[in-house]
Amino acid sequence: MITATNVIVLLAMLVGTVGIVVPVLPGLFVVWGATLVWAFERQDGPGWLVFGIATLAYAVGLVGQYLLPGRRMRSAGVQGWIVAVALAVAVVGFFVVPVVGAPLGFVVAVYLLERARHREHAAAWRATSQAIRAVALNIGIELATAFAIIATWAVAVYVTRP
Repeated sequence: MITATNVIVLLAMLVGTVGIVVPVLPGLFVVWGATLVWAFERQDGPGWLVFGIATLAYAVGLVGQYLLPGRRMRSAGVQGWIVAVALAVAVVGFFVVPVVGAPLGFVVAVYLLERARHREHAAAWRATSQAIRAVALNIGIELATAFAIIATWAVAVYVTRP
Protein backbone atom coordinates (compact mmCIF):
# COMPACT_ATOMS: atom_id res chain seq x y z
CA MET A 1 0.00 0.00 0.00
CA ILE A 2 1.25 3.46 -0.83
CA THR A 3 1.27 5.54 2.33
CA ALA A 4 3.19 8.65 3.25
CA THR A 5 5.35 6.61 5.63
CA ASN A 6 6.19 4.05 2.94
CA VAL A 7 7.16 6.79 0.50
CA ILE A 8 9.35 8.54 3.08
CA VAL A 9 10.98 5.25 4.09
CA LEU A 10 11.64 4.36 0.45
CA LEU A 11 13.18 7.79 -0.21
CA ALA A 12 15.38 7.44 2.88
CA MET A 13 16.48 4.00 1.71
CA LEU A 14 17.34 5.37 -1.74
CA VAL A 15 19.31 8.24 -0.19
CA GLY A 16 21.12 5.72 2.00
CA THR A 17 21.97 3.58 -1.02
CA VAL A 18 23.39 6.60 -2.83
CA GLY A 19 25.34 7.38 0.36
CA ILE A 20 27.09 4.02 0.04
CA VAL A 21 28.45 4.82 -3.41
CA VAL A 22 29.04 8.51 -2.73
CA PRO A 23 30.39 8.43 0.83
CA VAL A 24 28.69 11.53 2.19
CA LEU A 25 26.66 9.86 4.93
CA PRO A 26 26.55 6.41 6.56
CA GLY A 27 24.42 4.87 3.84
CA LEU A 28 23.87 1.39 5.21
CA PHE A 29 22.93 2.80 8.60
CA VAL A 30 20.39 5.10 6.94
CA VAL A 31 18.80 2.15 5.11
CA TRP A 32 18.63 0.17 8.36
CA GLY A 33 17.30 3.21 10.25
CA ALA A 34 14.54 3.70 7.69
CA THR A 35 13.44 0.13 8.39
CA LEU A 36 13.38 0.93 12.11
CA VAL A 37 11.21 4.00 11.49
CA TRP A 38 8.83 1.88 9.40
CA ALA A 39 8.60 -0.80 12.12
CA PHE A 40 7.92 1.85 14.78
CA GLU A 41 5.18 3.35 12.66
CA ARG A 42 3.52 -0.03 12.05
CA GLN A 43 3.80 -1.41 15.59
CA ASP A 44 2.87 -4.94 14.56
CA GLY A 45 4.41 -8.40 14.24
CA PRO A 46 5.31 -8.28 10.54
CA GLY A 47 6.94 -4.88 10.97
CA TRP A 48 9.13 -6.07 13.82
CA LEU A 49 9.94 -9.29 11.95
CA VAL A 50 11.15 -7.29 8.96
CA PHE A 51 13.15 -5.06 11.28
CA GLY A 52 14.71 -8.14 12.89
CA ILE A 53 15.68 -9.53 9.48
CA ALA A 54 17.05 -6.12 8.49
CA THR A 55 19.09 -5.98 11.70
CA LEU A 56 20.53 -9.44 11.02
CA ALA A 57 21.40 -8.48 7.45
CA TYR A 58 22.95 -5.23 8.71
CA ALA A 59 25.10 -7.11 11.24
CA VAL A 60 26.24 -9.67 8.66
CA GLY A 61 27.02 -6.87 6.21
CA LEU A 62 29.07 -4.95 8.78
CA VAL A 63 31.09 -8.02 9.72
CA GLY A 64 31.59 -8.91 6.07
CA GLN A 65 32.68 -5.46 5.03
CA TYR A 66 35.39 -5.41 7.70
CA LEU A 67 36.59 -9.01 7.47
CA LEU A 68 36.67 -9.80 3.75
CA PRO A 69 38.54 -6.77 2.36
CA GLY A 70 41.03 -6.91 5.25
CA ARG A 71 41.69 -10.59 4.69
CA ARG A 72 42.25 -9.95 0.99
CA MET A 73 44.77 -7.20 1.74
CA ARG A 74 46.62 -9.33 4.29
CA SER A 75 46.89 -12.17 1.78
CA ALA A 76 48.43 -9.70 -0.67
CA GLY A 77 51.08 -8.83 1.94
CA VAL A 78 49.79 -5.42 2.97
CA GLN A 79 50.64 -5.03 6.66
CA GLY A 80 48.11 -4.01 9.28
CA TRP A 81 49.85 -0.80 10.23
CA ILE A 82 49.74 0.35 6.59
CA VAL A 83 45.99 -0.26 6.50
CA ALA A 84 45.58 1.64 9.79
CA VAL A 85 47.53 4.65 8.52
CA ALA A 86 45.68 4.52 5.19
CA LEU A 87 42.35 4.51 7.03
CA ALA A 88 43.43 7.58 9.03
CA VAL A 89 44.42 9.32 5.80
CA ALA A 90 41.03 8.33 4.33
CA VAL A 91 39.24 10.03 7.22
CA VAL A 92 41.24 13.21 6.68
CA GLY A 93 40.72 12.93 2.92
CA PHE A 94 36.98 12.72 3.45
CA PHE A 95 36.99 16.22 4.94
CA VAL A 96 39.65 17.73 2.68
CA VAL A 97 38.24 16.53 -0.65
CA PRO A 98 34.50 15.89 -0.28
CA VAL A 99 33.03 12.74 -1.85
CA VAL A 100 36.19 11.22 -3.34
CA GLY A 101 38.71 12.11 -0.64
CA ALA A 102 38.23 9.01 1.51
CA PRO A 103 38.78 6.30 -1.11
CA LEU A 104 41.41 8.38 -2.91
CA GLY A 105 43.29 9.07 0.33
CA PHE A 106 43.19 5.38 1.28
CA VAL A 107 44.58 4.21 -2.05
CA VAL A 108 47.27 6.91 -2.30
CA ALA A 109 48.39 6.26 1.28
CA VAL A 110 48.72 2.53 0.60
CA TYR A 111 50.77 3.22 -2.52
CA LEU A 112 53.10 5.72 -0.86
CA LEU A 113 53.66 3.59 2.24
CA GLU A 114 54.27 0.44 0.22
CA ARG A 115 56.57 2.35 -2.12
CA ALA A 116 58.59 3.56 0.87
CA ARG A 117 58.65 0.06 2.34
CA HIS A 118 59.63 -1.89 -0.80
CA ARG A 119 61.39 0.90 -2.71
CA GLU A 120 60.00 -0.34 -6.00
CA HIS A 121 56.98 0.55 -8.05
CA ALA A 122 55.87 -2.99 -8.93
CA ALA A 123 55.43 -4.17 -5.32
CA ALA A 124 53.76 -0.90 -4.34
CA TRP A 125 51.41 -1.12 -7.29
CA ARG A 126 50.43 -4.73 -6.45
CA ALA A 127 49.51 -3.63 -2.94
CA THR A 128 47.67 -0.59 -4.27
CA SER A 129 45.65 -2.68 -6.73
CA GLN A 130 44.66 -4.92 -3.83
CA ALA A 131 43.64 -1.80 -1.89
CA ILE A 132 41.46 -0.68 -4.82
CA ARG A 133 39.87 -4.13 -4.98
CA ALA A 134 39.31 -4.04 -1.22
CA VAL A 135 37.54 -0.67 -1.47
CA ALA A 136 35.38 -2.01 -4.32
CA LEU A 137 34.60 -5.18 -2.35
CA ASN A 138 33.65 -3.08 0.68
CA ILE A 139 31.24 -0.99 -1.40
CA GLY A 140 29.85 -4.13 -3.02
CA ILE A 141 29.17 -5.76 0.34
CA GLU A 142 27.44 -2.61 1.59
CA LEU A 143 25.31 -2.37 -1.56
CA ALA A 144 24.33 -6.04 -1.41
CA THR A 145 23.35 -5.62 2.23
CA ALA A 146 21.32 -2.49 1.48
CA PHE A 147 19.55 -4.22 -1.40
CA ALA A 148 18.75 -7.21 0.83
CA ILE A 149 17.24 -4.91 3.46
CA ILE A 150 15.28 -2.95 0.86
CA ALA A 151 14.01 -6.15 -0.80
CA THR A 152 12.90 -7.55 2.55
CA TRP A 153 11.06 -4.33 3.34
CA ALA A 154 9.48 -4.16 -0.13
CA VAL A 155 8.20 -7.74 0.11
CA ALA A 156 6.70 -6.97 3.51
CA VAL A 157 5.01 -3.83 2.20
CA TYR A 158 3.57 -5.78 -0.73
CA VAL A 159 2.49 -8.85 1.26
CA THR A 160 0.93 -6.98 4.18
CA ARG A 161 -1.15 -4.59 2.12
CA PRO A 162 -4.86 -4.56 2.90
